[in-house]
Amino acid sequence: MVRDAQPPSQERRRGASLGLPSDGPGSLASFSTRVLAFLVDAFLSAVVAGLFTAPSLPGNWSLLSFAVVTVVFLVAAGQTPGMRLLGLRLAHPSPGARLALWRAVVRTGLLMVLVPALVVDADGRGLHDRLTDTAVVRDR
Repeated sequence: MVRDAQPPSQERRRGASLGLPSDGPGSLASFSTRVLAFLVDAFLSAVVAGLFTAPSLPGNWSLLSFAVVTVVFLVAAGQTPGMRLLGLRLAHPSPGARLALWRAVVRTGLLMVLVPALVVDADGRGLHDRLTDTAVVRDR
Protein backbone atom coordinates (compact mmCIF):
# COMPACT_ATOMS: atom_id res chain seq x y z
CA MET A 1 0.00 0.00 0.00
CA VAL A 2 1.37 3.41 -1.00
CA ARG A 3 0.73 6.38 1.28
CA ASP A 4 0.88 10.01 0.28
CA ALA A 5 3.72 11.78 2.00
CA GLN A 6 1.51 14.67 3.11
CA PRO A 7 -2.02 15.79 2.38
CA PRO A 8 -2.32 18.74 -0.01
CA SER A 9 -2.14 22.09 1.68
CA GLN A 10 -5.43 23.82 2.38
CA GLU A 11 -3.66 27.16 2.18
CA ARG A 12 -4.46 28.99 -1.04
CA ARG A 13 -1.67 30.90 -2.77
CA ARG A 14 -2.56 34.39 -4.05
CA GLY A 15 -2.69 34.45 -7.82
CA ALA A 16 -2.69 30.67 -8.25
CA SER A 17 -6.15 30.65 -9.83
CA LEU A 18 -4.90 33.22 -12.37
CA GLY A 19 -1.75 31.28 -13.20
CA LEU A 20 0.47 33.97 -11.68
CA PRO A 21 3.68 33.32 -9.73
CA SER A 22 3.58 33.66 -5.96
CA ASP A 23 6.48 36.10 -5.79
CA GLY A 24 8.59 38.37 -7.98
CA PRO A 25 7.74 39.95 -11.33
CA GLY A 26 4.28 38.98 -12.55
CA SER A 27 2.97 38.21 -9.06
CA LEU A 28 -0.05 40.06 -7.70
CA ALA A 29 0.76 43.44 -6.19
CA SER A 30 -0.02 43.99 -2.53
CA PHE A 31 -3.04 46.06 -1.51
CA SER A 32 -0.85 48.69 0.15
CA THR A 33 1.30 49.16 -2.96
CA ARG A 34 -1.80 49.49 -5.15
CA VAL A 35 -3.26 52.09 -2.76
CA LEU A 36 0.00 54.06 -2.84
CA ALA A 37 0.00 54.00 -6.67
CA PHE A 38 -3.61 55.23 -6.62
CA LEU A 39 -2.68 58.10 -4.29
CA VAL A 40 0.22 59.11 -6.55
CA ASP A 41 -2.14 59.14 -9.55
CA ALA A 42 -4.78 61.10 -7.61
CA PHE A 43 -2.21 63.71 -6.58
CA LEU A 44 -0.86 63.97 -10.14
CA SER A 45 -4.42 64.40 -11.43
CA ALA A 46 -5.08 67.19 -8.93
CA VAL A 47 -1.90 68.96 -10.04
CA VAL A 48 -2.85 68.64 -13.73
CA ALA A 49 -6.38 69.91 -13.04
CA GLY A 50 -4.94 72.70 -10.89
CA LEU A 51 -2.91 73.95 -13.84
CA PHE A 52 -6.18 74.68 -15.62
CA THR A 53 -8.15 76.05 -12.66
CA ALA A 54 -5.46 78.15 -10.94
CA PRO A 55 -5.63 80.20 -8.83
CA SER A 56 -8.76 78.31 -7.68
CA LEU A 57 -8.54 74.75 -6.35
CA PRO A 58 -9.36 72.08 -8.94
CA GLY A 59 -12.32 70.57 -7.07
CA ASN A 60 -14.16 67.95 -9.13
CA TRP A 61 -12.05 68.73 -12.20
CA SER A 62 -9.53 66.38 -10.60
CA LEU A 63 -11.91 63.49 -11.34
CA LEU A 64 -11.94 64.30 -15.04
CA SER A 65 -8.18 64.64 -15.03
CA PHE A 66 -7.86 61.31 -13.17
CA ALA A 67 -10.08 59.55 -15.70
CA VAL A 68 -8.23 60.92 -18.72
CA VAL A 69 -4.74 60.29 -17.32
CA THR A 70 -5.63 56.76 -16.17
CA VAL A 71 -7.36 55.64 -19.38
CA VAL A 72 -4.72 57.14 -21.68
CA PHE A 73 -1.78 55.67 -19.77
CA LEU A 74 -3.39 52.22 -19.31
CA VAL A 75 -4.16 51.92 -23.03
CA ALA A 76 -0.85 53.40 -24.20
CA ALA A 77 1.60 51.93 -21.67
CA GLY A 78 -0.27 49.35 -19.57
CA GLN A 79 0.46 51.29 -16.38
CA THR A 80 -0.38 54.63 -14.83
CA PRO A 81 2.35 57.01 -13.65
CA GLY A 82 1.79 55.83 -10.06
CA MET A 83 2.07 52.19 -11.12
CA ARG A 84 5.26 52.94 -13.03
CA LEU A 85 6.80 54.73 -10.06
CA LEU A 86 6.06 51.76 -7.78
CA GLY A 87 7.03 49.01 -10.25
CA LEU A 88 3.53 47.79 -11.09
CA ARG A 89 1.68 47.10 -14.33
CA LEU A 90 -1.75 45.95 -15.40
CA ALA A 91 -2.00 42.36 -16.59
CA HIS A 92 -4.90 41.47 -18.87
CA PRO A 93 -6.15 38.57 -21.03
CA SER A 94 -3.98 39.44 -24.07
CA PRO A 95 -0.35 39.57 -22.91
CA GLY A 96 1.79 41.68 -25.20
CA ALA A 97 -1.22 43.52 -26.64
CA ARG A 98 -2.56 46.90 -25.60
CA LEU A 99 -5.40 47.01 -23.12
CA ALA A 100 -8.75 47.41 -24.90
CA LEU A 101 -10.23 50.88 -24.51
CA TRP A 102 -13.47 49.52 -23.04
CA ARG A 103 -11.56 47.67 -20.30
CA ALA A 104 -9.64 50.84 -19.39
CA VAL A 105 -12.81 52.96 -19.32
CA VAL A 106 -14.86 50.48 -17.25
CA ARG A 107 -11.98 49.78 -14.86
CA THR A 108 -11.29 53.49 -14.35
CA GLY A 109 -14.97 54.34 -13.88
CA LEU A 110 -15.33 51.70 -11.18
CA LEU A 111 -12.07 52.77 -9.56
CA MET A 112 -13.36 56.36 -9.38
CA VAL A 113 -16.39 55.15 -7.42
CA LEU A 114 -13.79 53.68 -5.01
CA VAL A 115 -16.07 51.11 -3.33
CA PRO A 116 -15.58 48.43 -6.05
CA ALA A 117 -11.83 48.72 -5.53
CA LEU A 118 -12.29 47.89 -1.85
CA VAL A 119 -14.42 44.78 -2.53
CA VAL A 120 -11.66 42.23 -3.01
CA ASP A 121 -11.60 38.50 -3.71
CA ALA A 122 -9.32 35.84 -2.21
CA ASP A 123 -6.54 36.96 -4.56
CA GLY A 124 -6.88 40.59 -3.43
CA ARG A 125 -8.24 41.78 -6.78
CA GLY A 126 -10.87 44.49 -6.62
CA LEU A 127 -14.26 44.28 -8.31
CA HIS A 128 -13.01 46.71 -10.98
CA ASP A 129 -10.28 44.21 -11.90
CA ARG A 130 -12.52 41.14 -11.77
CA LEU A 131 -15.13 42.71 -14.06
CA THR A 132 -12.51 43.71 -16.65
CA ASP A 133 -10.47 40.50 -16.30
CA THR A 134 -7.35 42.41 -15.26
CA ALA A 135 -4.93 42.30 -12.33
CA VAL A 136 -2.29 44.67 -10.98
CA VAL A 137 0.99 42.78 -10.87
CA ARG A 138 4.57 43.53 -9.92
CA ASP A 139 6.70 44.60 -12.87
CA ARG A 140 10.04 44.21 -11.10
